[in-house]
Amino acid sequence: MRPVLPQWSGTLAVKAAVFITVMCCALAAMLGVLVHVSVTNQTVGEARDLALSRLTDATTAFEAGDTLGWGAGVDPPGLPKALRTLALAGERGTMVADHRGRPTMWAAGPVDGGRVLAVGVDYAQSARTIEALDSAILWSSGLAIGVTLLIGAFAVTRVTRRLHATARVARRISAGDLDARVDDPRSKQPALPQDEVAAVAVALDTMAASLQGKLLSEQRFTADVAHELRTPLTGLHAAAELLPPGRPTELVRDRVAALRTLTEDLLEISRLDTGRERLELDDEALGALAGRVVRASGTDTEVSIVRDTRVETDRRRLERVLGNLVSNAHRHGRVPVVLTVDGAVVAVRDHGDGYPEYLVAHGPQRFRTEGGAKGHGLGLTIAVGQADVLGAALTFANAADGGAVATLTLPQTPPAGARLPDGAA
Repeated sequence: MRPVLPQWSGTLAVKAAVFITVMCCALAAMLGVLVHVSVTNQTVGEARDLALSRLTDATTAFEAGDTLGWGAGVDPPGLPKALRTLALAGERGTMVADHRGRPTMWAAGPVDGGRVLAVGVDYAQSARTIEALDSAILWSSGLAIGVTLLIGAFAVTRVTRRLHATARVARRISAGDLDARVDDPRSKQPALPQDEVAAVAVALDTMAASLQGKLLSEQRFTADVAHELRTPLTGLHAAAELLPPGRPTELVRDRVAALRTLTEDLLEISRLDTGRERLELDDEALGALAGRVVRASGTDTEVSIVRDTRVETDRRRLERVLGNLVSNAHRHGRVPVVLTVDGAVVAVRDHGDGYPEYLVAHGPQRFRTEGGAKGHGLGLTIAVGQADVLGAALTFANAADGGAVATLTLPQTPPAGARLPDGAA
């Protein structure tokens, strides 16, 4: 099972912001350390040189018996113990330590008699300089990170906005809107540098145009074939009616009727594919309409009215949807077949082997059946198309205890563009 992450955790903008922030912090820290070390070394070096210079002058004065300069003394009380030990060992050295509440740069060296000569130089100004530098590094780094993050967020947001627009168009195309196009502005201006987002947008638009062209070509082909078949089938049907009674005549008439039904189904699908179907609305009682559909089907179908209601719908199209569902249940399922009306929800259930997995997952597909079932897959395809025209939702599922269930949920309000009955408000 894949882990469920927060929605924000996968966005490109957040990832880019985190990356920019981390890189800016790392760069600011590296530069801050380099500047701090460089300036500190320079400041400490200057103070050390000054202290050693004064120690040399004090040593010369001590050896000549002259008065020691300011800040110099023999075995001064504030001299750090480590530096005193170093001087007693015969070495000269320096050390920064607090003396009377102020930072002091000490320089010490040995003199005769096992004593230590030391000089203290005020280090407070140098320490304040380093502290001010550290403070400046911190606020300037914070400012630089903030400005960089804002600029980066602006740049990334422009890219993600275009990506989201491309994704929305892709979803519209997946939903069947082949007229949708990204029309990325950058792709229309060859003078501008073309980035990857523009390339994806152009590829998606090209794919949509190609799919639309192929689909329209197939739709025209289907409609043309159906129209061309209609005329000879009419003549064939008339000729079959003139044949003498008998078993061969019955077979011919049966096959002609099946071919005419297939042709009419293809014509209906071609009309649905054009998307130009319009509703003729009437006020209908669902319970009574379901009863008429079952009686017209001539099948042994049980009608269960849980909660009857009246809806504004196209009676002919709704009867077509329910009729196809009932016919499909009897053809591919097993009795009992039950048509249930529960408010604006109508369900048709059989007790057969259920729908194939592909149909439950992706919906019916033309001329596709499985498991040796007979048919062309057009009945459910027409039902889905007519349900879309009605603005209804038609779903397919398999019951837990066996059998296929088709559920039609009618809209509470008529779809846009529907024609209301005469006299309706």
